[in-house]
Amino acid sequence: MPEADESKKEKQYFTDIPQKSEAFFLKGSNSLDWGMKNRLSNIFDPKSGRTVMLAFDHGYFQGPTTGLERIDVNIVPLAPYADTLMLTRGVLRTMIPPSYNRGIVLRASGGPSILSELSNENLAIDIDEAIRLNASAMAVQVYIGGEYETQTIHNLTRLVDMGNRFGIPTLGVTAVGKDLARDAKYMRLATRMVAELGATYVKTYYTEKDFDTLSTACPVPIVIAGGKKLPELDALTMAHRAIQDGAAGVDMGRNIFQSDAPVAMIRAVRKVVHENESPKAAFDYYQTLKNEGK
Repeated sequence: MPEADESKKEKQYFTDIPQKSEAFFLKGSNSLDWGMKNRLSNIFDPKSGRTVMLAFDHGYFQGPTTGLERIDVNIVPLAPYADTLMLTRGVLRTMIPPSYNRGIVLRASGGPSILSELSNENLAIDIDEAIRLNASAMAVQVYIGGEYETQTIHNLTRLVDMGNRFGIPTLGVTAVGKDLARDAKYMRLATRMVAELGATYVKTYYTEKDFDTLSTACPVPIVIAGGKKLPELDALTMAHRAIQDGAAGVDMGRNIFQSDAPVAMIRAVRKVVHENESPKAAFDYYQTLKNEGK
């Protein structure tokens, strides 16, 4: 028999205080289940509502990219400064310390290498594996307008269904390939399609013109891809403009791990994303850290 509640202290029901029911902080996510929201809170900072993702999944189709020859040497020291890591399951198991306790976004699609048609991808992971690895989200490439467009869309919808069944978000990545446009008109089409087909959030490229129309028309959060390596000030400027135009964060790779001072660079990116720092001030911060050897 359970013990009786014999406390002499008068019970407090706080009848004068209405129960709180706070809206979730992320755009388009309020109707998601608790587990899904909890995982998204491991990706996006609940205070700023934004994220600095560190992408280093490049090897899944192009092998040991410059700066990724040794994940343990080049990437693991950056992990404490990222809100989440975007990577493959092979690298997660072999290189990332299990003590890492922030978000993990698993690359879930793959197949072709840079030697063949990139859009010919299939799903490359099972939902059981994502659960075993405690993934915060799964990422799938979608080639709108590509040769295997429909196949990659079906990859997305299957992953969304699997993720929804077990409370794991899906990141839809709008890939552009070699011959696809990168203007706002194309990106509006791609991001809207991916969101309408169920992606929890979307990764796309920043467009200097009319990016705010992408972020406005897309019903879920957008994070921007870093793309090719840029001078540090240019990369910080791109991140700042994207945030001001409505992006919910960045997913940078080469602009961080190929920087002359990767730790200083990711810390400067955090200033832009989470603190609304200006590009010049963030670059000055980067230079200071670089000169101090940090």
